[in-house]
Amino acid sequence: MENKQQSNGVMKENKEVKKKVNWSGSLIVASLTGAFGSSFLYGYNLSVVNAPAVYIKKFYNETWERRYGFSVDESTLTLLWSVTVSIFAIGGLVGAIIATPIVKFFGRKCTLLLNNVFAVTAALLMSLSLLAGSFEMLILGRIIMGVDAGISLSALPMYLSEISPKEIRGSLGQVTAIFICIGVFTGQVLGLPEIFGQESRWPYLFGAIAVPALIQVVILPFLPESPRYLLLEKHNTSKAEKAFQRFLGKDDVSHEIEEVLAESRVQRNTKLVSILQLLRTRAVRWQVATVVVTMGCYQLCGLNAIWYYTNNIFSEAGISHETIPYVTLSTGAVETLAAVFSGLVIERLGRRPLLIGGFGLMIVFFSILTVSLTLQNTVHWLPYLSIFCILAIIASFCIGPGGIPFVLTGEFFQQSQRPAAFMIAGTVNWLSNFAVGLLFPFIQAGLQTYCFLVFAAICFAGATYLFFVLPETKNKTFHEISQAFAKRNKVTIEMQEMNHYAAERKSSAEQESDFTSSVDNGETKKGIV
Repeated sequence: MENKQQSNGVMKENKEVKKKVNWSGSLIVASLTGAFGSSFLYGYNLSVVNAPAVYIKKFYNETWERRYGFSVDESTLTLLWSVTVSIFAIGGLVGAIIATPIVKFFGRKCTLLLNNVFAVTAALLMSLSLLAGSFEMLILGRIIMGVDAGISLSALPMYLSEISPKEIRGSLGQVTAIFICIGVFTGQVLGLPEIFGQESRWPYLFGAIAVPALIQVVILPFLPESPRYLLLEKHNTSKAEKAFQRFLGKDDVSHEIEEVLAESRVQRNTKLVSILQLLRTRAVRWQVATVVVTMGCYQLCGLNAIWYYTNNIFSEAGISHETIPYVTLSTGAVETLAAVFSGLVIERLGRRPLLIGGFGLMIVFFSILTVSLTLQNTVHWLPYLSIFCILAIIASFCIGPGGIPFVLTGEFFQQSQRPAAFMIAGTVNWLSNFAVGLLFPFIQAGLQTYCFLVFAAICFAGATYLFFVLPETKNKTFHEISQAFAKRNKVTIEMQEMNHYAAERKSSAEQESDFTSSVDNGETKKGIV
């Protein structure tokens, strides 16, 4: 009876907690500042190379002629430009790989701060390349900027997932995607001929990268580190308590600290898991597979092909060269609005319907776009249908597939597994990004107007997999999400815990001792444990 009353009390307390969840000032500032100096720059660098492409190629040609006394041939110029565009993804892969040890030693917030060194360095190299007469500086800057993006797309979702209450974890996680979209749109606006889209001004497009980085450097130090990181990895209960208080906007955070400590007791230790260990852990096999599928589809579904080659696609649709920069603005605006809409409804509708529904709509519009591009010379209004399809594809992507993969990666894994999981997700993300940037021109040349059917097939495969495998994770703890996957992984919850930590019980005992001593020393409030 007593247990039943306690259970009912806990359920009541949980319901009260759900009702009282607020977006505190620190939580809002941390998410906006973190995203502005991180995912915003990723989106900005996806689109910023489109507008000045003609001028940059001219700069390459003039530099080549000045050095060697003759103009560069067309194939070499195309290769140089392709490398300039796609090398960003190679830098991103490097960043994703080195992100894990960095977030381990420096923490989530400090990693975001240190990452700005790469952004500022890249901005200086790229903005001064014309003045120095060196296209190698531009290419090197793109690589370094890719490293910045690779680190930020691992550290930022990790930080946001760890500072947010589970009731608004999805909405806060969508901030990453929203700022990617805002970054894309900003790159398009600044690239207009009236602003920086001129031959003499295109270096300013790259110099502008330093502004968000410097703003983040000024604001982020005044915000707390991830409380989960402080509690579970640094074992600093007092700092974790203060961080929870600031992020949640309340003094009594005993429930939140108990929840995290309970998770740590279930895990038995928080020693970071390597990628190999994570891949060998049977209890998370389907979670890893789902992250690989969602991240692979995030890049391979074809949206980056549209961003990288927007101008070519609109030209094929019959839009005049002078009008293209302004039409392109509509794509960035639609993307941003769709991402904001997704952030507003994700906690009501859930991750699963938005993700599967987004891929489903993309299949429909990719098919219509293929028909429209194939027949556009026979019917005068079909180019406008092509434009509508492109906007619809972008909106469908941003409603679900554009941001939810980052949210899921943070939700599927416990504290000790999360860095390795983000490294796997980042590796798949950037390899797929590079493959699309490099191969799409050849796919387009070979298949012509049927090229988008390839992406429709990938969307179909992803949607089918997610329909059968992905459980709903809305408002669920890690333990509840593990239970949802337990049957598919063919393990019980008890087996999950033993399977992963049997070899590490020594460090487990050490950690429990640390927590016990912390409580004994009065670092936590009475009644927390």
